[in-house]
Amino acid sequence: MAARSHDHGFSLVEVLVALVVMAVGMLGIAGLYVEGLQAGRSAAYRSVAITLAADMADRIRANPAGSYPGTGPGASMGCVNGGRDCSADELAADDWYRWLGDLQQRMPAGSSAVIEKQDLAAASQYTITLSWPEAGQEMPANYALALQL
Repeated sequence: MAARSHDHGFSLVEVLVALVVMAVGMLGIAGLYVEGLQAGRSAAYRSVAITLAADMADRIRANPAGSYPGTGPGASMGCVNGGRDCSADELAADDWYRWLGDLQQRMPAGSSAVIEKQDLAAASQYTITLSWPEAGQEMPANYALALQL
């Protein structure tokens, strides 16, 4: 009797099944990678928004008599870095102009900012709100900072 030789290895069907399983796994990893990139971009924009809001809060603290409420756009008055003497409102307009320029450079297109002022009995409260579009979101993301003087 002749001994039958047994072939060792994988059949074509086994290889195809393994490739399909691997492809599904790789698609899952790619989806997680995209989600991670979006989350990272969102976190970066939120960090920039926090920094910008704190910057404007410092400007308001430095010039409490200025007229900051509104949406800008302000005007370049040359009040900064040894420029001409400016009134409180001119300095506020200059602050708005420079701050919005910074916002446009560091945040995505379509970003906006608004400053609201509420006069309370003992102090004034400013609310600085920044909004920006987020990829994959219908509503824009926003950050608000409250400041009392």
